[in-house]
Amino acid sequence: MLDWLATFTGGGLAAKATAAVTTTGAAVSTAAGTPGMPWWVWPLLLFITTFLLGIVAVLGGVGGSVLFVPIVGSFFPFNLDFVRGAGLLVALAGAVAAGPGLLKLNLANLRLALPVALIASTFSMVGAFIGLALPNNLVQTALGITIVLIALLFIVSKNTEFPQVGGSDKLARFLGIGGTYYERSSGKTVDWSVWRTPQGFLLFIAIGIMAGMFGLGAGWANVPVLNLLMGAPLKVAVGTSKFLLSITDTSAAWVYLNQGAVLPIIAVPSIVGIMLGSFVGVRLLATAKPRAIKYLVIVLLLASGLRSLLKGLGIWN
Repeated sequence: MLDWLATFTGGGLAAKATAAVTTTGAAVSTAAGTPGMPWWVWPLLLFITTFLLGIVAVLGGVGGSVLFVPIVGSFFPFNLDFVRGAGLLVALAGAVAAGPGLLKLNLANLRLALPVALIASTFSMVGAFIGLALPNNLVQTALGITIVLIALLFIVSKNTEFPQVGGSDKLARFLGIGGTYYERSSGKTVDWSVWRTPQGFLLFIAIGIMAGMFGLGAGWANVPVLNLLMGAPLKVAVGTSKFLLSITDTSAAWVYLNQGAVLPIIAVPSIVGIMLGSFVGVRLLATAKPRAIKYLVIVLLLASGLRSLLKGLGIWN
């Protein structure tokens, strides 16, 4: 399928990926050639940055890639194609690590996740091809607008721990979406179901396209749709969203890998840094102040989003 689509686009994606390799290679070579700056400086700075992002991501309750792509894409001399490819692998690494535990605790529900994953993963591949085919400045501008909108979503959204569901719709009943999980804080078993399933599935088409196009993962959008629109409990929405990333991001990541848009020198320090930072973040989570961390995440998103937008428009290169 990937080869057919590459042929269908006249080889444009492959040519763009080759050009991206040249651009990023030139940037790293230039940095390496700067007096007093050896080649390993940028990967080291990337590792330190992603380590800090891993801590903030856990404390702020967001996926690492939603911070990784705009910040690294805006402030590092790497081509945006490679940053987006690495961003998908960053999100995928965290999701794969968390998936088994979430399923064991019934906080990720397969009957809810699989139909959504089928929709989102299919359209994430479409989004990945679109992102690789478009000019970098256009993608950078769209990324900046998207990140600013995500920051505004964090400001105005109020997730509900146990939403009131008016009754399962026909599609939810046909698919058998619902379940139970043990709520440790109250010591009770929570029974849950969902509604407005067709509307939720339609929104996951757009979420899949954006996830593949920008390499953001999609946790920032999955949770509000599952929780606020479809009525899944907050913990089930978060757990299912995390599990979804292990399927959705795999599909989009293969497109980037197939087009040569994943560089180990960017991907490896990023994944290691995010995962180590996440371990530290989990330990700090018990003592951190959630409101302060939320504001920090919003500030980081606004700063990197505006930077990306200005960079895409050619105002601040």
